[in-house]
Amino acid sequence: MLTHPRLAELLEKVDWEFAQEAHLGGCLYCGAKLHRGDYERKPRDGPWSWDKRYSFCCSQEGCRRRRTPPSVRFLGRKVYTGAVVVLLSAMTDGISGKALSRLSEVLGTTLYRRTLRRWQRWWQEVVLGSAFWKTARGWFMPPVVEERFVSALWQRFGADSPEGLVRLLRFLSPLSIP
Repeated sequence: MLTHPRLAELLEKVDWEFAQEAHLGGCLYCGAKLHRGDYERKPRDGPWSWDKRYSFCCSQEGCRRRRTPPSVRFLGRKVYTGAVVVLLSAMTDGISGKALSRLSEVLGTTLYRRTLRRWQRWWQEVVLGSAFWKTARGWFMPPVVEERFVSALWQRFGADSPEGLVRLLRFLSPLSIP
């Protein structure tokens, strides 16, 4: 999935659309024009060469506040890309040592079980307790099984395809901004 040729293209397209929408919306505080002020990123994983996250800053002297649009490529400040965090979190229940080694090879980085456990705690403690999820969980019928949160969402969005994974990451994109 992570090496699918269309996945990177789809993720970049969605992030660019989010960026254009934010740029056209202007400053959230004073309404002034926004200037481009991307953040440097150095994701540890995958075949992607994403080194910037779209962001803007207000042109108005005295305001200069930032506006960073949601992202499907980056899930907040995590050092791994959103696709990798979601994919590995969905797999964590049944991932073997051999599969973890193979994924490390594909991603070109070493993955540790403690990282996967930390992500699981983040999903269970932070995401499930967030205002985002308290609102969004009402959209699912039957309800999402929260004990298997990420794998349940993976199935609901049909994330075995690049388009399904992009739909899932688009749904989760509010988690990518403060």
